[in-house]
Amino acid sequence: MTPSISHLLSWSVTVINRRTVIAALAGAPAVSALGAAVGSTPASADDLYPSNSALYADPAVVEGVDYGRRYRRHLIDDRSPRHRTPFVRTTVIAPHGGGIEGGTSELCLAVAGYHPADLAPPPAAGPTYDFWMFEGLRSSNNRELHVTSTRCDDVVARAMCAGSLNVLSLHGCSTARAGVEPGARAVLVGGLNPDFRRFLMEEFAAAGVRAVTASGREEIAGASPENICNRSLLGMGAQLETTTELRTAMFVQGGKTPADWAARTLPLFWSFTTAVRTAIQRLEATQPVP
Repeated sequence: MTPSISHLLSWSVTVINRRTVIAALAGAPAVSALGAAVGSTPASADDLYPSNSALYADPAVVEGVDYGRRYRRHLIDDRSPRHRTPFVRTTVIAPHGGGIEGGTSELCLAVAGYHPADLAPPPAAGPTYDFWMFEGLRSSNNRELHVTSTRCDDVVARAMCAGSLNVLSLHGCSTARAGVEPGARAVLVGGLNPDFRRFLMEEFAAAGVRAVTASGREEIAGASPENICNRSLLGMGAQLETTTELRTAMFVQGGKTPADWAARTLPLFWSFTTAVRTAIQRLEATQPVP
């Protein structure tokens, strides 16, 4: 039997024994071209599927053809009764990657510490983080595969977020939905973790990236406890909505496939990535070991 593209691209088995309770938490509510190919988030009312489960159950939609899933969990081994093994600190996700919100898959990988072209950790780039992404693989009509973040019920995604202190979710949107002027290269910072939001805003300012505090509709603000970015061990996380213009400026134009985009990154892509990674490291430094 030929394995699906998702299985070829996804790997990792996390060794957990005393922490098997984390998986149970995943099902519970949280406590508290690029160019034309760069998609933007549709309103949840426009979603064709009410959940990831409904999408996966549709026989007309085939994994490895229409969509793919990639993730990596780093090993956690707590077999020793004498030594404490800390929980996963941070997980980076892109719920609408590939052709749904173009460029977010590449950002997810780079923020997690992997070069988007070949998944190799960049030299001296610091820590690597767990990541998960859902990607549209179609040549067109990838918007049909969009599932709003409050309805994301992918079992692996929920388990990874529920077992992590911090979750960062990467998205794309139009300037109209972002509430900024047409043509603006901006990132909207949302989610329920105020410290995470503050560190992100400060690092974007230092990097010269225009950042705006997200507000208003849930898809942009990420303010619902049901949002996948807030389904962490702490019940809060962060969400970044990047405008189409900002993501387009991160890549050399002319690429026709996601693989082309991953190999055609511009300095702005890496400035953005470095700012986010620095914010994550500052956040983790403030948190005591569980």
